[in-house]
Amino acid sequence: MLFNYKAIDQDGGEKQGSIDAINLDVAIASLQRRGFVISSIKGDEEGGIFKRNLSFFDRVSNKDVVILSRQMATLFEAQVSALRVFRLLSAETENAFLRKTLEEVSSDLQGGSSISNALAKHPKVFSEFYINMVKSGEESGRLDETFLYLADYLDRTYEVSSKARNALIYPAFVVFTFITVMVLMLTLVIPKISGILKESGQTIPIYTEVILGISDFFVNYGLILAAIVVIGSFFLWRFIQTDAGRLSLDRFKISIPFVSVLYKKLYLARISDNMNTMLLSGIPMIRVLELTSSVIDNQVYKNILENALELVKGGSSVSEALSRNNEIPGIMIQMMKIGEETGELGNILKTLAKFYTREVNNAVDTLVDLIEPVMIVMLGLGVGFLLAAVLIPIYNISAGI
Repeated sequence: MLFNYKAIDQDGGEKQGSIDAINLDVAIASLQRRGFVISSIKGDEEGGIFKRNLSFFDRVSNKDVVILSRQMATLFEAQVSALRVFRLLSAETENAFLRKTLEEVSSDLQGGSSISNALAKHPKVFSEFYINMVKSGEESGRLDETFLYLADYLDRTYEVSSKARNALIYPAFVVFTFITVMVLMLTLVIPKISGILKESGQTIPIYTEVILGISDFFVNYGLILAAIVVIGSFFLWRFIQTDAGRLSLDRFKISIPFVSVLYKKLYLARISDNMNTMLLSGIPMIRVLELTSSVIDNQVYKNILENALELVKGGSSVSEALSRNNEIPGIMIQMMKIGEETGELGNILKTLAKFYTREVNNAVDTLVDLIEPVMIVMLGLGVGFLLAAVLIPIYNISAGI
């Protein structure tokens, strides 16, 4: 929330401006850390709805965060102070929202805040995982390495996720286009041809009767069907927003033939990579499991990690806690067990992350290679059946004339 304030600085000069904070107390504390004596402060309510709508467009891409992390790693490695780092980066950043965020982080650092606490005020840009990694880097004095870990991790995550997502965009687009064309044919073209066929008086083949029946249904009840689809989609979307809906959707993702293999390996790669990155930064295993469950983006695997977390708190090893779930493959459990016994769990997880990342890439390539010929055959059969159902009776009519 934005607060407008008037204050007196340490030199006795009057200052006025605005500060973005979670609540009034945080805003006051931040201003007092700068040495300001506050004379008045109040929330900025002007154009509230409009500003909230504009906030929807405040976005920072994963690419921007990766580049920012690499720049911070370089500057910290060069022994540049934290305040100077964020001031330099805010001056060079092109993204307006990110620039504003970095300026506010600089102000908080100047007021005595730690880097992790300053970043934590901006959850739209920096995730809880990111904040905890930075906090670990502060405690260990290895901020430069931490930001490099973060940049590499975000880069890998983005590459794998985008490749998996892009593999599904093409077939979805083709199916949508095919359905649109078929609906237009059934509602605009077939009705005109059906009149000619019925007036001819000739016997209409059964497959043509099927097409004409479908066409009549779309013409007479198309609007009702469209309304049902829209209303059904709305309630489905509302259901997906609930815990039960998300769980059902996530279970569906990992049970679809062929596609489920891709999703499972994607989540296993994310779990391994996430745990490896945090363990290398010195974050305790309890916190590693807690944070991994919050960023996994699948309710099924999130529940698995949360159950494993409770078991680990009770004294179980990580491999033993995860072995109680069929969604975690045996090879992963065995390798983690070896890592725990040898004290090399971080390196084992790194190996697993690389393995599953390669598996995701191979699954995407296989899926694309499989989908293209299957879709060509299916679309060809669909179009061929529609054309045959229409053209054969017309040919018979012309032949009988």
